[in-house]
Amino acid sequence: MTPIFPQLTELQENSPALIAVFDPKDRLAYSNSAYRQAYCVAAGETPLWADIMRRNHHLTRGAVIRTDDFEAWLASAIARRGKQTQRSFEVDLLDGRWFLMTETMQQDGWMLAIAVDITELRTDERELRQHRDFARRASQTDDLTGVANRRYMMSMLEDLLNGRHGGPARSGCVALFDIDFFKGVNDRFGHLAGDEVLIDFARTVQAGIRLRDGFGRIGGEEFMLVLPDTSPEQAQNIVDRILGSVRGRRPLNGDLGFGYTSSAGLAVVLPDDTLESLYARVDKALYAAKRGGRDRLMIAA
Repeated sequence: MTPIFPQLTELQENSPALIAVFDPKDRLAYSNSAYRQAYCVAAGETPLWADIMRRNHHLTRGAVIRTDDFEAWLASAIARRGKQTQRSFEVDLLDGRWFLMTETMQQDGWMLAIAVDITELRTDERELRQHRDFARRASQTDDLTGVANRRYMMSMLEDLLNGRHGGPARSGCVALFDIDFFKGVNDRFGHLAGDEVLIDFARTVQAGIRLRDGFGRIGGEEFMLVLPDTSPEQAQNIVDRILGSVRGRRPLNGDLGFGYTSSAGLAVVLPDDTLESLYARVDKALYAAKRGGRDRLMIAA
């Protein structure tokens, strides 16, 4: 095997471009000096990307984040992060610089992020591109929970079926979740409490999945999880962990004894599946889980 040029390490470290590598769980595995300086990361430190963003927001460092609800912004960012083979977008930094960030995903879930300084672009073009990116994010995001919306999830499902996710076509699994007895939550505690449960469920699931996995709300109390290049056994373990995590949640501050559960259906993508047939099978499995007593996973035939 040809050794890596020692100059490459030095060039990366001294490059003005921001360079970072994240593992499949979105933990920082490598960063050069420019990235560490921009995002307030110490040499040798390996935090999760979400924790880097939280720290920067708290310290008023790093990227400009225009939101009144940071956790909703973070959920929306995670919902889009790492779901495409390659993605480019602009990033404003609080120090006045403006970068074009490109994320490149491997099939095994590792990500390379490289950002180059484009501060010298004309102000009017910069504002136009920012408005475009904001509109794109809004069109892909569920307003309440901040995770992906139905439109984005269906497009991700189509990408999985057509092999546009960076791996083999039709390789993976899909899960549907439904919060159990959700109408009773609204009736007993009110719709604001129901919203808190939906948000709590979205945050709980998002915290337990991998960078490449897609997760979003597709309507009411129903959510979808897309698991590319995942075996049935792996998918079942992921969903079982999610259901277990949800059982332990106590999202209502006014009622610390209140808990909730979720039911799930799981389907393996078949060679002849269409979007409609795949969705119908996983929906049928979800219905079987609810009919079978709820708070459980059923796997589609």
